[in-house]
Amino acid sequence: MEHPVYGELDYRQVDPSQLNPHIPKGRGMIKWAPFATMPEQFQSVRQHIENQNKIARPELSDDRLEELDMQLREAKRQQCPVLIQFYSEGYINDLLMTIERIDMWALHIIGINQANQQMCFISFMDVINITLETI
Repeated sequence: MEHPVYGELDYRQVDPSQLNPHIPKGRGMIKWAPFATMPEQFQSVRQHIENQNKIARPELSDDRLEELDMQLREAKRQQCPVLIQFYSEGYINDLLMTIERIDMWALHIIGINQANQQMCFISFMDVINITLETI
């Protein structure tokens, strides 16, 4: 005769032979079925939560834009890595890159991403801050 298990609150940790066989099993996952009938609703709720974290595009003054332009030209001249903060789809992202070209026609900064050595393009309109990285 085995002794009953005391103190264990999780029945999955107990040997099945020690459990009372007359306890009904319950409905299992069936009880959650009505909540899964509208996955679009869950998707829209997730989207609303994500949208709450987004910010509006920061407005930069003309003086600040001129300062960023000078920093870009200096970084291009020195060929040193720069940390660029830029706005993208509601978030501010950081990117460490070496500037290869400044395309005045398309208003893009073209450079090499230091993390994965791939070519990247950033619009002038999205740039918020530039920090020259010293080697």
